[in-house]
Amino acid sequence: MADIIYRDPVVEDAQEIVDFYNYVGGETSFLSFEKDEYPMNAEAQAEDIKATNSSEIDKMILAVADGRIIGIGTINSSPKIKSRHCGTLGIVIAKAYQGQGIGTSVMKQLIEWAKGNGITTRIQLDTRADNELAVELYKKLGFEIEGCQKNSTLLNGVYYDLYVMGMMIK
Repeated sequence: MADIIYRDPVVEDAQEIVDFYNYVGGETSFLSFEKDEYPMNAEAQAEDIKATNSSEIDKMILAVADGRIIGIGTINSSPKIKSRHCGTLGIVIAKAYQGQGIGTSVMKQLIEWAKGNGITTRIQLDTRADNELAVELYKKLGFEIEGCQKNSTLLNGVYYDLYVMGMMIK
């Protein structure tokens, strides 16, 4: 296994982040987007990196191996006063690097960041109910299934349920 470096993104990572998301969208059906459906281009991603890096309520962590992005984890919160305490977590690890603890490490770092930012008191995420490995990981880290959105995802003519999972951190 290659040495993994975990770090914040810099503006120069923008194109690689876009390329990574567009690539991993084709590796799994568990993401909310397909191959080449990532909604940002490099310019928009660069602006997002600047905004995230200066935010008290948003965080992105890159997992890098051999100089390439192999995983990304994010927490994003609404700027609205009533909901800014609630961060939405997203994570994706390239298929070749799954099962090596990288996702667990990224998630633990994001949770620790949220605990220390003085604002976030709740983290939530959505995952397909049939993504059993992810559901078990999230439970292991302290998330609970709070609800189920029936037939929330349609893929190749098949409907899938989506779990809403959450954890209180303070």
